[in-house]
Amino acid sequence: MSPILAAMLLSCLLLAGCGRNPRMDALYAQRCINCHGPSGQGDGPIAASLPVKPPDFRQTVETKSNAQIRRIIAHGRGTMPAFEPALKPSEINDMLQMVRFLSREGRDLQWWEKYDTLVAAHCSVPWEAVLGVDDPPEAKKP
Repeated sequence: MSPILAAMLLSCLLLAGCGRNPRMDALYAQRCINCHGPSGQGDGPIAASLPVKPPDFRQTVETKSNAQIRRIIAHGRGTMPAFEPALKPSEINDMLQMVRFLSREGRDLQWWEKYDTLVAAHCSVPWEAVLGVDDPPEAKKP
């Protein structure tokens, strides 16, 4: 196999782990969109009536580990309700991936040119299976 073809196939595999899918979109529409808004900016139809504005994923998610986000989804935080046990662990993971996806939307072209390959590669690694943990290696650093 030529190196170019191998690189193209690898790129497709890496990008598949970070894309949105209809299951994630439906779950987000059912459980999140009213507060967090269609693009995760905290501007959903009921956001203005909440005592605390929901966070803009583009400004808050980057500093949180997968375990932290999963915990917030499962157990709630502030005015956000807990979604566990109503949602299965696989659905909570779908919500986590959707939050991560929305946090990357709106980035400018310069950001994507610099980080897109790294983001795609990072998202495609099944960290739980590889390390037996919930978070990527950098989340474990002090």
